[in-house]
Amino acid sequence: MNIILVEPHFPQNQREFARALASVGANVIGIGETPWDYLDDQLKSWMVHYEQVGSVTNRAQMTEAVRKIQGMVWIDRMESTIEAHQMVAAQVREDLGIPGTSVRTTWLCRDKPSMKEALRQAGVPTAASTGADNADQVREFARKVGYPLILKPRDGAGAAGTSRVDNDTELSAALAQLAGYASIAVEEFVEGHEGFYDTIAINGDVAADFASHYFPGVLEAMRTRWISPMFIATNRIDGGGMYDEIREMGARVIRALGIGTSATHMEWFYGPKGLKFSEIGCRPPGVGCWDLYNVSNDMDVYTAWAEAITHSRISQPLSRSHSAGIIALRPDRDGQIKGYSGLEEIENLYSRWIIDASIPPVGHPTQPVSAGFMANAWVRMKHPDYDQLHAMLDEVGRTVHVYAG
Repeated sequence: MNIILVEPHFPQNQREFARALASVGANVIGIGETPWDYLDDQLKSWMVHYEQVGSVTNRAQMTEAVRKIQGMVWIDRMESTIEAHQMVAAQVREDLGIPGTSVRTTWLCRDKPSMKEALRQAGVPTAASTGADNADQVREFARKVGYPLILKPRDGAGAAGTSRVDNDTELSAALAQLAGYASIAVEEFVEGHEGFYDTIAINGDVAADFASHYFPGVLEAMRTRWISPMFIATNRIDGGGMYDEIREMGARVIRALGIGTSATHMEWFYGPKGLKFSEIGCRPPGVGCWDLYNVSNDMDVYTAWAEAITHSRISQPLSRSHSAGIIALRPDRDGQIKGYSGLEEIENLYSRWIIDASIPPVGHPTQPVSAGFMANAWVRMKHPDYDQLHAMLDEVGRTVHVYAG
């Protein structure tokens, strides 16, 4: 198969998709913003052709580049794995007759109010929500539903631009912060434990799946400096109970949104009102999730995805041998790294269970708390027992301190 891969160079793990496609026999044709001469030899070796464009989110530029490629060779698929690239990729696919995720499905997976309305009609439990084009519409929704509420950009990824409001004063402040957006999503705050469910779907059926848990929830984690947040990919997904509910809901969401062959990333809550859908991306997860799945299942998830795309099957079994997780270690303030404490103690306690870590050197500038799990220092670990891994990551968070000034 001849497969166009959008932006194979950045961020760093994008090269893994090129590697995986080449490994299963695909002819990989890259379109990206980086000049060819800047690409390393290994990445170049995985591609049979490359086109540079000014922006992979510019529909006209992407259309011109793909037309040029189609003039040279038949294109079987065009794949995009970054949220911000999804819509233009879908539009170009439809304009030029290339199979893949449709514009409608892409739009439903990005426009949160429309996504949730489609899923409510399909019987998927979701929080009450609406799309609002002005402050009066938001305030009217607040009067009907009550506080707390969550406000976010309609097509935002993860927690970017997201805020919780508990009263009229906080609502006014949040609306001021979102003033640059033409339209926003407003939804009922759902109390409960938060996690995510990732799949590789083939022709609308789940062929591989993974469940992970956040500690604490994303919004709290991305707003509170002293917390060392973590997420853990569990190896208990085959244990029934809540996981059966998550799997059933995930399958219904994929069918309702018309997702065919694609990776997916679905957020969920489980609390007093039961399991509730939050949102879905028709793409792989970020923050190195697939690296954790590789370790915890003794497989290469990138290659499994490539097999799904090219051969409509996955040959690798999922071992569920370990749980695996990451903990983010925040500096005590913004500035430059001044030093660490507790690293040697953790190394002595848990070295056999540490997968890898990122420890920025002294003098390195810090990143803001809102920048995410891998913005500053982090440690990734594994263990056959999910509860034991959770306890070990907690110990890392209590023991390791990052000092800045």
